[in-house]
Amino acid sequence: SREKQLPEILSMIHIRRHTPLPAVLILYPLTMVQLFVGNIYSLLNFIGFLRMLYLAFVVLGLLYLRYTKPDLPRPFKVPLFIPVVFVATCFFMVFLSFYSDPTGSGIGLGIALTGIPAYYIFICFNNRPKWIQKTLGSFNRTMQIIMEVVPAEQ
Repeated sequence: SREKQLPEILSMIHIRRHTPLPAVLILYPLTMVQLFVGNIYSLLNFIGFLRMLYLAFVVLGLLYLRYTKPDLPRPFKVPLFIPVVFVATCFFMVFLSFYSDPTGSGIGLGIALTGIPAYYIFICFNNRPKWIQKTLGSFNRTMQIIMEVVPAEQ
């Protein structure tokens, strides 16, 4: 939120307690829903599956940059077989997660894919119409008054 990737209200802190109250109020119900939907092992499967998938894509990005921009300065270079083996291992673990629990992995993937529309709405869509900017500004001011929060100092 501080980097303008989420609504501004989520980066604000409570006046007296200095806690990120709006962010906590958003995350708490989401966490409770995840815990009550299934057991803790389902939640661990969601997280493990997504973690391996994200790690695989990060290392694929490393390989992509290595070939498309070979002249970029790098603090150190890793032998090519290490990231290739790592990506293969990550995708194998993702496959095993889908094979062992297709429903849980599908739910985790669905949750992760909900971030794509949010990305386009909050980050890529910078030229918002005036009425959306006014509505978001009014919403932020109202929430600041109700929750007694202020922008955090940098």
